[in-house]
Amino acid sequence: MKRIVYLIITVMITTSCTEKKTAQTADRLDLANLDTTVAPGESFYQYATGGWQQANPIPDEYARYGSFDKLREENQKQIQSLIEALGKEEHPTGSNAQKVGDLYRMAIDSVRLNEQAATPIRAQLEAIAAAKDKQDVIRLMAQISRYAGNPFFGFAVGPDDKNSSMNIVHLYQSGIGMGDRDYYLLDDDHSRSLREAYIRLMEKQFQNAGYDKLQAEQAALNVMQIETALAEAHITREMRRIPELNYHKMRVVELPTAVAPFDWELYFTEVGAPGLDSLNVSHPAPIKAAIEVIEREPVERLQDYLSWKVINSAAGYLSDAFVEANFEFYGKALSGSKELQPRWRRAIDAVNGALGEAVGQLYVEQYFPPQAKERMLTLVDNLSVALGERIAQLEWMSNETKAKAQEKLAAFTVKIGYPDKWKDYSTLEIRDDSYWQNMVRASEFEYAEMLRELGQPVDKSKWFMPPQTVNAYYNPSSNEICFPAGILQPPFFYMNGDDAINYGGIGVVIGHEMTHGFDDQGRKYDKEGNLSDWWTAGDAARFEERTRVLVDHFNGIRVLDTVRANGSFTLGENIADQGGLQVSYHAFMKTD
Repeated sequence: MKRIVYLIITVMITTSCTEKKTAQTADRLDLANLDTTVAPGESFYQYATGGWQQANPIPDEYARYGSFDKLREENQKQIQSLIEALGKEEHPTGSNAQKVGDLYRMAIDSVRLNEQAATPIRAQLEAIAAAKDKQDVIRLMAQISRYAGNPFFGFAVGPDDKNSSMNIVHLYQSGIGMGDRDYYLLDDDHSRSLREAYIRLMEKQFQNAGYDKLQAEQAALNVMQIETALAEAHITREMRRIPELNYHKMRVVELPTAVAPFDWELYFTEVGAPGLDSLNVSHPAPIKAAIEVIEREPVERLQDYLSWKVINSAAGYLSDAFVEANFEFYGKALSGSKELQPRWRRAIDAVNGALGEAVGQLYVEQYFPPQAKERMLTLVDNLSVALGERIAQLEWMSNETKAKAQEKLAAFTVKIGYPDKWKDYSTLEIRDDSYWQNMVRASEFEYAEMLRELGQPVDKSKWFMPPQTVNAYYNPSSNEICFPAGILQPPFFYMNGDDAINYGGIGVVIGHEMTHGFDDQGRKYDKEGNLSDWWTAGDAARFEERTRVLVDHFNGIRVLDTVRANGSFTLGENIADQGGLQVSYHAFMKTD
């Protein structure tokens, strides 16, 4: 389970990036980003960021906007210029340059997309319509999981939580289109309005796919009934944050009694894992409920559900009619954005998703100076020392647990900039048929790569983000922190900036990710990345007592009249935000 997070940090008082990284000049505090009309003790957030907020109102195409988003916009422009430069030259068929350039051109060709309309998904929908029995349904759900949202429940290959050096199969709850069970089950006005909007979305998209009005209305009701049944069995998002509740390793022969009777042999053959011996069933009850839905519902209703999985996954890569209907629900109703992002930005995101490291290799060559890696390594080393000193000074933690914590800190793997070995895309074809079919091939390429890892030792050199990403992560199963090249630029990182700038920016990000190794989830993994209880009972109890203060504090934050923050769900981020700031400040105070 990787931890990929959006950070809330104190870098807003630094000057925003408008220059390429090779020509950084803005390496000072920009006092215009402050709001000096507010006393720091009254509202430090407003004091530190008020000027920036006033100068940077949330654009209509965003549901939220901050330094991360602004920097992503700059990165998208840089990537656009790289891709457009590719288009000025001829590239050999099968080269990364050909694949990146052709996929981008297909993504921005609105005329062709609108002419094709629903044609790119026609064959997939026809295959679903041809299903005769439940075995056909099982085959289809397995096939669709290779390129679209997992129907009914999810299948993945990844590290064994209790033997992090080996990859195993994981089954987990999935299959709902609104993302979280609460949207289906809560009875407040907002949840009811979302359900109504979701049904309207499905009706519209089924019609866009060729259903008549009555067929579309019935299909939408069928899907809503099935997804609600799945949601009723899903565990809560708070429970999903407790690692030990999501680990149930068993033999395949135990599945009929431990989970539910099912044609498991057919299922595992179709997903590409025939002869599987053992696996982790992350969420047994939701998977049992999903199987009961498959057994209970008629084939015709299950066909509507599977068709929706294809339509909904493809919507962003089809005609304007599909894209705009998709945005009305997912962009406006569910997220709060007012306008659709420009086509070229959506195209950049898609190319990054399908060919991330191919784009990343071009990006690094143009925008990431080698010296930045050395400066970052120094910062990481200094923050590691500071965190070690803070652990040693904890009065409430026993020496036994402190020793284990220091061992884990010393064992951190640090990844900076870009991977040592680039992904090989030679078997991925980008053809001149349709945008959607190319995205299917890209998904199937990633799926095949995942299957090759089954039963193999974990490749701990693998990256979970391409280098152009403006983000960072901590991965507990490999005990690693990763800082892609995309975030290593202003306003987070200045190659020649003052220490105060860099410790207040990227230093807090580094500290944040390090702290994740010891938050309410990370603390349950040892230095090897195994789910293991290395805390004494007394220390664990004292940790829970102290973090309860954070939970209660955030539970008390009222966002809107009827909406409060969820302190339990956000606990890991809140711990990391607090820890990241304190560790970076501690490290900064040790500089000259």
